[in-house]
Amino acid sequence: MGKVQKSGGASTAARAPSGGAGAAAGGGAGGGSDGGFSAGTPGARGYVFPPEWSAQCGTFLSWPRPEGISFPGRHHRVPENLARIVVEIARRQDVHINVPNENWQRIVQGQLIEHGVPRAAVLGSGKGGASSRGRRVFFHYIATNECWCRDHGPAFVVDRSVADNAGWHAPTQGLARGNGGGTGGGTGRGGAAGAKCGIVDWKFNAWGGKYPPWDADDAVPTAIAKGLRKVGFKVELFVAPLVMEGGSVEFNGAGTTLTTSQCLLNKNRNPGVPRSAIERGVLDYYGQRHIVWLGEGIEGDDTDGHIDDLARFVGPSTVVIGVEQGAKDPNAKQLDRALKKLFEAKDQSGEGFDIVPVPMPVRVEHAGERLPATYMNFLFVNDACLVPTFAESARGAGARMYARARGRDGEALSALQAAMPGREVVGIDCTELIWGLGAIHCLSQQVPSVPGLGEALRAMATPVVV
Repeated sequence: MGKVQKSGGASTAARAPSGGAGAAAGGGAGGGSDGGFSAGTPGARGYVFPPEWSAQCGTFLSWPRPEGISFPGRHHRVPENLARIVVEIARRQDVHINVPNENWQRIVQGQLIEHGVPRAAVLGSGKGGASSRGRRVFFHYIATNECWCRDHGPAFVVDRSVADNAGWHAPTQGLARGNGGGTGGGTGRGGAAGAKCGIVDWKFNAWGGKYPPWDADDAVPTAIAKGLRKVGFKVELFVAPLVMEGGSVEFNGAGTTLTTSQCLLNKNRNPGVPRSAIERGVLDYYGQRHIVWLGEGIEGDDTDGHIDDLARFVGPSTVVIGVEQGAKDPNAKQLDRALKKLFEAKDQSGEGFDIVPVPMPVRVEHAGERLPATYMNFLFVNDACLVPTFAESARGAGARMYARARGRDGEALSALQAAMPGREVVGIDCTELIWGLGAIHCLSQQVPSVPGLGEALRAMATPVVV
């Protein structure tokens, strides 16, 4: 496990039409009567979605509510697990937490401190307020239905000049410039002259309408864009015409998107929309030029095959993918099919990928139902990668099984560390979180490092509640 293998052969990837990713597929909205609309899509206007390993100024989380559906009967056990994640993020960058109101902020501040987040990181070491010295945890009064911020949070796209300054290669070929239209129905609202970043507000329907209501989740990206504008930060808001979740797409930072057909082409997401239009939407609104399609996700995943449970980019040409060690495991066949497709795939330049197999965890169940435990649901933060582990789920299954689970965690962490030698790989037990069918990546949304963005997010945060 963990040995790099090189892909090649015939590509199964979908490429942008020769007209470029920003070419119209049924004209996008142009300037509205109020003159506040930005013409075209993010790709057409020079924006790209950064790879997750690029520099960040923060991470968004949405705190779970006990009345939510994600952790029935076990919500009281989740804050400790979340606090362990916040500790690791706050050591390296700001943490922004969406809560409904002041009372919830007070509760969460207390939970974080109780479970090990340094008091100064939560409350600051000054006299209080959003600019307190040492403060790394910031709150925003943005209500959500559930806590899965990867799928309802803001998708930040950045200007290519920011990408160039950050040192990662942004795609340029095949992307239209100027005021070309995008996928039909999308709008760019409130064009901010001189903006260096934008927020894409995809439609959200709770993973194919499975878990109503979802109206609050669907409103999060626009709420954050409005908050940034209110404090004077220039950000463009692009309202995309498609249902899309952040956990369903992966990016290599050079123009390639990795996804699954089970999710993106599922009729419960965008019924009646052809594959060509979905491809165009992904390319247009994420500023990409090439798509690699895998098939199905893992057993127990209620998102219909999110890629962040299956395979992830850890560099422009390197993909890590989960593999099952037991041939009889239901995951074995679909993971093997995904691996074969990756070996056949090529990137935006026609080159194969370096593929790193990583073992899957021991089977994690609740009441006989398999949960989607996977090491692929890791989160990049500055200089580190936070990886979910699951050995504690086997603690009550006997010493032999517990040792096996711990050994599997260690094997996976070692493989990931070898694939990311310049980054600290940190394991965090996520036994309580996986009960909600997600882990670290599902819960979070990174904020790229853009001049002034980190300061603006701090300015729009609420004061410390004491």
